[in-house]
Amino acid sequence: MDFENLSGFMKDEREKLVERLFSQGYIRTQKVKEAMLKVPREEFMPLENHSHAYLDRPFPIGKGQTISAPHMVAIIAEKLELEEGMNILEIGTGWGYNAAVVGEIVGKKGHVFTIERITSLAEKARENLEKTGYSNVVTVIEGDGTTGYPDKAPYHRIYATASAPKIPEPLKKQLKIGGKLIIPMGSDYFQELVSILRISDDKYQTQNLGGVIFVPMIGQHGWPEED
Repeated sequence: MDFENLSGFMKDEREKLVERLFSQGYIRTQKVKEAMLKVPREEFMPLENHSHAYLDRPFPIGKGQTISAPHMVAIIAEKLELEEGMNILEIGTGWGYNAAVVGEIVGKKGHVFTIERITSLAEKARENLEKTGYSNVVTVIEGDGTTGYPDKAPYHRIYATASAPKIPEPLKKQLKIGGKLIIPMGSDYFQELVSILRISDDKYQTQNLGGVIFVPMIGQHGWPEED
């Protein structure tokens, strides 16, 4: 298959997946639908998995990490209630796909700061975001995501793509009043996706969004790194 035909095939497969996620209720709004139609998931995956890019499942990207299944990306984007111009913090960049989808929604007036602790993944994410045209709205920071990124706080929204044993306090403190944090919490075997709304300086409202499976969040306020 030549490049032009391959590109057309990928676009067709992307459209089919997005329509399926919409019909299943994972995608609910036009802005999330349009973002997922625009961002080429295959460009954020290892070459050997490009042909499987529009299967609704996670795939390994190295170093024990994964690219999330498209339905989970859609769920998080919808639950965040994103708006153009928002200042966003993502914990767990991977190869940059989720950040690109969010960046597409918040637009040029907004920005996504995303933290990745693994050097090789951070470098690959920067490369992927550059080649797909999202490096102007997504900044990749290498570091411990459990401590957040106070330099650009406060944030309208914070979300994590890895599970923590409890909600890291720095992330809560870096939310704007009225801001929302979405994070998976639990053990290696059982996790729940939790939404936290900051009501005031010291008051937060928590909602359970259901069971999920994510890789562990390693760091000072997360799980310890295995020897």
